Amino acid sequence: MKSEFRKGKVFYDTIYAGVIEETESGYAFTYDSDYLLRPDAQSISLTMPLQKLPFTSTTFFPFFDGLISEGWLLSIVVKNWKMNVRDRMGLLLVACSDCIGAISVEALQ
Repeated sequence: MKSEFRKGKVFYDTIYAGVIEETESGYAFTYDSDYLLRPDAQSISLTMPLQKLPFTSTTFFPFFDGLISEGWLLSIVVKNWKMNVRDRMGLLLVACSDCIGAISVEALQ
């Protein structure tokens, strides 16, 4: 079991939307309460509509997994950051701060 779980700040465009984190039982994504109050708030995914309760899963969320590069770009990320290709949370945190599209993720220290 990990002694310290990793977390990432999730942004919709440049607006802080919530946190993705590792948990004892898998993963959780929680929308920020201030984000939910915004009249222009958008869900980050159709599978994660706006809600106060956290989304939880024993496996990595497919939406976030889809943000991670594939193919030759994934190979470069794995080699340069000395990552395990199966460490999807780690890959998300190091390689998805500047994704194509509206969603980005920054590692929380």
